[in-house]
Amino acid sequence: MKKLVFFLIVMGSSLSLFAQKNGLGIKAGLTSTELDFESEQFIPSNAQMGYHLGVFARFGGMGFFVQPEVLFTQTSGQIKLELPPPNLNKDYEVKFNRLDVPVLAGFRFLKLIRVMAGPVASFTIDSSLKESGKTVKDIDFNKATFGYQMGVGLDVGNISIDGRYEGGLSEYTANIGSLTADNRINQWVLSVGFKLF
Repeated sequence: MKKLVFFLIVMGSSLSLFAQKNGLGIKAGLTSTELDFESEQFIPSNAQMGYHLGVFARFGGMGFFVQPEVLFTQTSGQIKLELPPPNLNKDYEVKFNRLDVPVLAGFRFLKLIRVMAGPVASFTIDSSLKESGKTVKDIDFNKATFGYQMGVGLDVGNISIDGRYEGGLSEYTANIGSLTADNRINQWVLSVGFKLF
């Protein structure tokens, strides 16, 4: 009887701890995006600011958690195409609207600090490349790309603050016109989330 009572107490405590670590929430934040090109002809500008917003869930217990997210992300960038004389250099402005789906796993320490890493899939909603305000049509953006995220987080009550780095594993743009681009997106992500329940 005592063993049964002890088992029930342990199970009850474990379930309570598990429930406290699970939840669903909303989040939003800023991104600092850098465009990375394998081609030496395309020169990216400095990092550009963007934003993201969406929802997240967190499941786990005993210090371990899994956190899937669905985020709308808007980023942009500027690039210069350097051509040999007598050709003139060209300046482009690119905009990306994506649906990002990261699935992160990690550990929680001291009931406050989280470390996490995992894959992220990005699905193109709308993207454009413009030269002098005119849309460049001779370009093919991939509909889906894959990458990874890693970072740390801080939990204070129902508020979560995350800082992450995202690296691109697949190319977002293979070619611009007749030129090989092999464009990948790398970015720093800072977000604030609020756990609803």
